[in-house]
Amino acid sequence: MVTDKGARTSGRLVESMLELIQARGYSGTGLTTVTEHARAPKGSLYFHFPEGKEALGEKAVELAADQFRGLVTEMVAEAVSPGDVLRRVVDVLIGILDGSDFRLGCPVSVVTLEMGAHSERLRTACAAAFESWIGPMTEHLAGRGHTPPAARALATTVVSGLEGAVIVSRARRDVQALRDAAQVLGGLLDQPPAKETP
Repeated sequence: MVTDKGARTSGRLVESMLELIQARGYSGTGLTTVTEHARAPKGSLYFHFPEGKEALGEKAVELAADQFRGLVTEMVAEAVSPGDVLRRVVDVLIGILDGSDFRLGCPVSVVTLEMGAHSERLRTACAAAFESWIGPMTEHLAGRGHTPPAARALATTVVSGLEGAVIVSRARRDVQALRDAAQVLGGLLDQPPAKETP
């Protein structure tokens, strides 16, 4: 049985793993570093995550997915159009990159690139994370009149474009790729749905 204290310790370990993946990558994050960063007893990691690093990485990916989904949900409530939502999200991403001197990126893409071919567990977690962003966006766009296939294609393109723009921005140490993505993809989102041909 996990106590409140145990739940807090487990939560700190997951949060630390997520932060370290963002800054160092999955492969560059050792479990000793995670426990030190979380200020948790060394034995607590295997107590809460007996399956080791992959289990902890999986939870970190799930946390990242939840955080980004929460951000988008918040922006949807404030924005006037789908393109406005995207531009607001990009502003937050630019703030994260600038504020971290380009050290922090999307942990889901980091884990996908590093471990997608080596760990089915982590690949599946990353695929589920991307789907947790694409799915609700698809529903939102379908609710605005896009056909389900068109809504799905557009949502997938937006998520893929943002992920690529974050990577390019980190490589260049410049956020122009994200600004370009906001302009181009935001314009696509704000276009009226295409009419179906009879």
